[in-house]
Amino acid sequence: MVIHGNAPTPKTFFARVHSALIPVVSVLVLLVALRAVSLFPFGSSVSLPASYVAGAFFATLTRLFIAYILALAAAVPLVALSRRSPLAENIFLPFFDVMQSIPVLAFFPLIAGIFLRFGLTDAAAVFVIFLSMLWNIVFSLVAGLKAIPRDISWAAKVFGVRGWAYGRRVLLPAVTPSLVTGSLLAWAQGWNIIIVAEVLHTYIPFGTGADDLYGIGSILVDSVVAGEVGTFITAVVFLVGSIALINFFVWQRLLNHAEKYRFE
Repeated sequence: MVIHGNAPTPKTFFARVHSALIPVVSVLVLLVALRAVSLFPFGSSVSLPASYVAGAFFATLTRLFIAYILALAAAVPLVALSRRSPLAENIFLPFFDVMQSIPVLAFFPLIAGIFLRFGLTDAAAVFVIFLSMLWNIVFSLVAGLKAIPRDISWAAKVFGVRGWAYGRRVLLPAVTPSLVTGSLLAWAQGWNIIIVAEVLHTYIPFGTGADDLYGIGSILVDSVVAGEVGTFITAVVFLVGSIALINFFVWQRLLNHAEKYRFE
């Protein structure tokens, strides 16, 4: 029996089936769970509609996206500064490591106080998410630059590849695998901190739940305090299902694509 070169092996076939089933199963679980919550109210009070929870999720997603763009924009000059010379690297990298080790929540009361003084509630949440993401991206870029073989750098110099051409043809492909991995970790950090970042009433004198930001994190906290278990379960199911879909359709595809640029 002749096996064609393009024919998938059983292992590859089942891996493809497994990957294809992930989004389908996620959607089904999400729909079934939301339907169950709507049919069987778990709390004594009226639960928020699923559309309200969905809107809160996208409000949170917008804050995460803005914070990620800001973190990426800040990480590039910080890494460039640390790579200017061996002395700069010996100074800045330990400093970055110390800053990464300090819990972001240690800064949050001060951050919230400063931003809330000027009424910038959304900016306070975005800034603390930005801080939680920043160092993952910084160290992923540093690792990507260190992974460039010297032969590649020398060849670029020999052929006169410099400036923007060097960045586009050498630096950007070289840092892509580690940047994607670092970005995935940064988003995970953002999701972890979002619950605290959106619950602002704890940082406002005599604050109430009405002072919290409209987002999935504040809904999770406020629904528990109010005893709205149905709302809480709806928010958790929507959050988990949506993150699973984002990971499959965005991050997994980016990780697979980034493998093409990895140095062996």
